[in-house]
Amino acid sequence: MTTLADSATGFSSPSIEYFALSPLLVIFGAALVGVLVEAFAPRHLRYLSQTVVAVLGVVAALVLTVLVSLDLPARGDSAGFGQIAAEGAIAVDGPTMFLWGTLLLLALTCVLLFAERQLEGGITAFAGQAAALPGTEAEREASTRGLEHTEVFPLMLFSLGGMLLFPASNDLVTMFVALEVLSLPLYLLCGLARRRRLLSQEAALKYFMLGAFSSGFFLYGAALVYGFAGSMRLGDIAEAVSGTVGADWLLLGGIGMLAVGMLFKVSAAPFHSWTPDVYQGAPTAVTAFMAACTKISAFGALLRLFYVGFGGARWDWTPMIWVIAILTMAVGSVLALTQSDIKRMLAYSSIAHAGFLLTGFVGLQQVSSAGDGSATEITSLQAMLFYLVAYGFMTVGAFAVVMVVRDAGGEATHLSRWAGLGKESPLVAGVFAFFLLGMAGIPLTSGFTGKWAVFTSAVSGGAWPLVVIAVLLSAVAAFFYVRVIVLMYFSEPVGEGPTVVMPSVLTTIVIAVGVAVTAALGVFPGPVLDLAATAGQFIR
Repeated sequence: MTTLADSATGFSSPSIEYFALSPLLVIFGAALVGVLVEAFAPRHLRYLSQTVVAVLGVVAALVLTVLVSLDLPARGDSAGFGQIAAEGAIAVDGPTMFLWGTLLLLALTCVLLFAERQLEGGITAFAGQAAALPGTEAEREASTRGLEHTEVFPLMLFSLGGMLLFPASNDLVTMFVALEVLSLPLYLLCGLARRRRLLSQEAALKYFMLGAFSSGFFLYGAALVYGFAGSMRLGDIAEAVSGTVGADWLLLGGIGMLAVGMLFKVSAAPFHSWTPDVYQGAPTAVTAFMAACTKISAFGALLRLFYVGFGGARWDWTPMIWVIAILTMAVGSVLALTQSDIKRMLAYSSIAHAGFLLTGFVGLQQVSSAGDGSATEITSLQAMLFYLVAYGFMTVGAFAVVMVVRDAGGEATHLSRWAGLGKESPLVAGVFAFFLLGMAGIPLTSGFTGKWAVFTSAVSGGAWPLVVIAVLLSAVAAFFYVRVIVLMYFSEPVGEGPTVVMPSVLTTIVIAVGVAVTAALGVFPGPVLDLAATAGQFIR
């Protein structure tokens, strides 16, 4: 008879690599501290306390990411380096470190946008009392008293923690948990705009409903893959795939379902319908956070899932990605031409960029053609990591500019309100034009280098017809960027014209960083490309 004592004797506690996971733990710890601040700090101290906690938490996690990167062990069985932590659930490798560093840098700029108060006359852009119905006396009283929801800072940190975990997940269960952790706070944040409350709440509801459907697809796909491989671990799935002869419909169905859940998060067509409405309705600081950090995290997870887990089934899923890439580029580039709202236009721009990224994705070159990890040419992984950095800083900078162009109703998001901005504020118009040119892929900007990198890697992987289509659609996309520039400089303002409100030093820093990175990566892309190459490859 086995006693409880005998069972306890054979039990071994799980091994947790705390140092390797320290950036992740610090972010979640800072989020918990933010919850305690909301519970115990006086209302008049919460804004400053939450801002300090968020900034210190992100900076500490960034420093720890650098230290962990320098301490990652080399792996003799591959060109990569790193370790599998948390009992096999989390892969702490080179690409993870690169993505963590990028996400934390962008999150730091977004914290500054969340903390901006000068544009709204001394209060943040978030609702004073979210529970109050729009237009009611309770809402007016909250606005009169200058109330603000400082809970947005811990919500952002919880979401950021999920974003860090998502691309590092080494099994499908951890990946799903990370997906939900990053998504649930965003559903709340989207509905907390101080102005246009109904539009903001509509955006939150749409995002939540469609996000729930995509999560269901992901779970069902994970169940099918488990039925095929008998494991949720990506390494075990890869071994099962490599031993498969012929088409296995259980595997193909699982890949398709998982792809739906992942492609929803990267705003790929035809799973993009939520993006314009949510980007338009959410507070612009939240939109910047979603557009940059969510997309980077989701693409990192997509890369790991397909390169590590389903790399052996490349010829089964590559045609699907080809079709989705073309459709995404076409939808984003063409529908952006019809938009009259600047945030919706940037949303379709984001969709188009997802298509360009998928162009590099189908090259499926995780290592160079030399086979020994030497930098003989740009790999798909290296190109996509660089593109994500370039895209992230351009996007956050562009939305930061949107925050400072205003009219009587708040942010002047209708394109007609941007007419004549070049005369009203040449500096702001010039900065925004620079970001638009970067997104269009004009030379000497990071956007050009990013597109060159992903197109080069795709051609090396044999996807040159897709690159030809991508180049043609890039020309279409350039038209709507140039249209806004022409509107700012060569059109007469409607009525009183646009007004540029001087932001605080926080938003100014974000815009300056965006300009600096966009210019630097366009002129001197070598260091970041080399860093992306040094990241090596995914481990399992």
